[in-house]
Amino acid sequence: MPSIERITERDQVAEEDRHHYDAIVASRGAVGAPYYYLLHQPELAARTAHLLGYARFESALPTDIKELAVCAVAREMDCLYEWAAHKDDALASGVKPEAVEAIEHRDDLHGLSSEDAALVEFVRQLLRPPHRISGATFGEVRTRLGDALIAELVGVIGAYAGLACSLNAFDVQPPEGRPVLPT
Repeated sequence: MPSIERITERDQVAEEDRHHYDAIVASRGAVGAPYYYLLHQPELAARTAHLLGYARFESALPTDIKELAVCAVAREMDCLYEWAAHKDDALASGVKPEAVEAIEHRDDLHGLSSEDAALVEFVRQLLRPPHRISGATFGEVRTRLGDALIAELVGVIGAYAGLACSLNAFDVQPPEGRPVLPT
């Protein structure tokens, strides 16, 4: 699949933009996917890293809710790398295996708790045409989360959908031995 050169070394970035490279390394320990591609536009890479750092590490959403949503995003976007990075995190955070399996196989959600089913359906409706959430689904998730956390949920979904676009555009594959999505 076509791609562009990876930027993995500081000296590959213009001197006036190296602070962006440094910020990404400081927040993640290294320049990984998709940042080694996005660093062709250092400001974009830095802002993306900042948003995703918030979504992943500082979000007000309970971890299990966030990871369930991220897995649903990864599946809806068919993002192999994102799925590999979050499936085990979701299970470790307390997401029920049957919820992860339903997402993975795009199964019916009737066997899940009403809370998990509503959250997965929220993501599915937002990311599938016509990209609108039904009043019933929105109301169910809003009742559970409240206004502040539903806004947070939408932001996390958007951040990870954007990440999936970058990862898919550059055909970033998961590391060997990580969970794989069925085709």
